Amino acid sequence: MSNKHNLVLYVDQELVDKSREMGFNLSKTFENHLKQLLTQFSQVNSSNTNGNNENVDNWWAGPDLNRRPSARQAPGMPTEELLTKFREFLKVDLRRSDKTAYEHKYYIKKFLNTLTKPVENATIEDVRQYLKNLKDISSAQYKNILMALKVFFRDFLKMPEVVSSFKFPHQVFKPKQIVSKEQLRRFYECLETPKEKTLFMLYATTGLRRDEILSLRLEDIDFSKCMITPDNHKGETKKSWVSFYNDEAELALKEYLATKKHSRSQRLFPMQRDEVVELWKSAREKTGIDITPQKLRQWFCSEMLRLGVSETYVDAYCGRVPKSVLARHYTDFSPKRLSDIYEKANLDCLTIE
Repeated sequence: MSNKHNLVLYVDQELVDKSREMGFNLSKTFENHLKQLLTQFSQVNSSNTNGNNENVDNWWAGPDLNRRPSARQAPGMPTEELLTKFREFLKVDLRRSDKTAYEHKYYIKKFLNTLTKPVENATIEDVRQYLKNLKDISSAQYKNILMALKVFFRDFLKMPEVVSSFKFPHQVFKPKQIVSKEQLRRFYECLETPKEKTLFMLYATTGLRRDEILSLRLEDIDFSKCMITPDNHKGETKKSWVSFYNDEAELALKEYLATKKHSRSQRLFPMQRDEVVELWKSAREKTGIDITPQKLRQWFCSEMLRLGVSETYVDAYCGRVPKSVLARHYTDFSPKRLSDIYEKANLDCLTIE
């Protein structure tokens, strides 16, 4: 019996947990007991060859009452049912956002595709080898992948020993190089379409995240107050309250809406994924300046601080959860207060002082 075969067994969870606490090797235990049962059955069966063996058949044989669809139909093929249940667990049990649930499911699917065994038999060495083979990824992406693996094994499958030893990478602080107004102006002048210009202005003057702007609908904008209320963050660290845009962005937005073609999408900026990736590529090539939505968000934060806006309110415009007790419980974050502070700052993107 040196030829091993992968097998999925459904066993009471309490028995599994207790066995692991006592250090049992479940695979070896099942194999040894199965050998004993086969030997005993052979002996009993031979002694009842000429007799009535109805009771023996009822005890030893018959269909598996716990038979269920295999968790993995073939080596390296993750079950969609398992992944769907994991995504549901993330959203319902852990209250994760749709985006986080999607990303965790994506990372786990890639991991499962590398396995040549049932996921219930995955070991710490399987995870170690997978992480070791990750190439050309940032520390932030590594952290996201490891987080997905920890949630999947520790919280969802109740197999914490598979991922307990892996630590998150230490993120070294790197001072940011914020783009200048001169660079903003040069870059903006090379933008070719009203959509590109409007997106640039909204990112630079609201401080909102990339997907918050791309998911905007007309009803999310109060044009009379130049106020935006995005609605796609409900997590523990990321929120979406309200932010505002300045006169420059208002002019760009009006021009875009006047030329915007009809679309079945409810989004203000309907874009395919490749269009999002290629956004402003031509301007980057012409100017040699690398400007992205994230860098415009960084510029917004830096400029608002320079204009005298407190860090608490900059965080509010950007949708970050307040850090201090004072900010959480005793600070006015009403739209009227946020609007007054924004107008007083008099944010300007393109005018060179």
